[in-house]
Amino acid sequence: MDFERQLLFFFSALGAFNGFLLSVYFAYSTKHKKFSNYFLSLLLFVLSIRIIKSVFLYFNPNLSSVFIQIGLSACVLIGPALYLYITSLIKESKTKKWRLHIIPFTIVLIVLGVLYPYLEHRKLWSRFIVKIIYIQWLIYILLTGIELKYIIKNVFNKSIKLKEIEIWLLSIFIGVLVIWLSYNIGSFTSYIVGALSFSFVFYLLLLLWVFNRNKSTLFFEEKIKYENKKFDEEEVKPIIKKLAVIKEEKLFKNPDLKISEIAKKLKIPTHQLSQLLNDNLGKSFSLFINELRIEEAKQLLVSEKIYTIETIGYDCGFNSKSTFFTTFKKVTGTTPAKYKKENSKN
Repeated sequence: MDFERQLLFFFSALGAFNGFLLSVYFAYSTKHKKFSNYFLSLLLFVLSIRIIKSVFLYFNPNLSSVFIQIGLSACVLIGPALYLYITSLIKESKTKKWRLHIIPFTIVLIVLGVLYPYLEHRKLWSRFIVKIIYIQWLIYILLTGIELKYIIKNVFNKSIKLKEIEIWLLSIFIGVLVIWLSYNIGSFTSYIVGALSFSFVFYLLLLLWVFNRNKSTLFFEEKIKYENKKFDEEEVKPIIKKLAVIKEEKLFKNPDLKISEIAKKLKIPTHQLSQLLNDNLGKSFSLFINELRIEEAKQLLVSEKIYTIETIGYDCGFNSKSTFFTTFKKVTGTTPAKYKKENSKN
């Protein structure tokens, strides 16, 4: 093997070798145990198997068919591992049935390997099985893209700065997509392109990871919740209508009112109500309720009935006189007494 081929072998195999090591690290050695790490470990492991098979086959065309079959079979788990890793950081509930994405494909591969081994059925593998494997891989890439669609939209929104965890997830997604594309254009370029693309992508991701670790940010350990995504207008309208019940039934007069009670009454999850108030209305639950209380207080202050200011505060749902005074001034910019004087009908 001449120097150029040795260099090519070194760079193409180095990524796969380090992929194996990092796979072990995430699976067993990480101090901050997260279930998502096991999916990342699996992703790196199956990618490394696929790459190392490509490298050895490229430099040794007489490679044993057993290794070829193992390398091709590993591709079946790349898509599911990618999907499960991304969704485990976005919405954990979606990964509770992770076995449905792993076990069936594993069983099919074992059965195919036994009944139709690569050595005896090369044409079957090359014409059908390999194509089906790459289609399955692509389907999972597309499913992952759907899960990341709101982050992808934010990439083109200059007013929104992507979070580190979002950058990391996009990098993983794009990296796997590049590797898939590299293998599918390999027939038009060179078979080794897929292995080289993995090494390139691997080291870019490794640098990104190390850089963030140096900032004491283990962003791959974090969780993204869909609460970070704003509701669409069509989703907001019916919930806004439901919120009117708080004012109509004067639920805000309860000084111990909790967001969970309102969410239960509106028949929506608590986190969705909190998300809508924060992201779409720009208010916390306490501010939203206090504004309703102040509106009620303003009406009572200028009514013909005689109320003390302290009584009005308690009647509108405030726990103390001082809280009422502070909140009233914060919302209206003036004190209850001054508001009463300036707006009284007398």
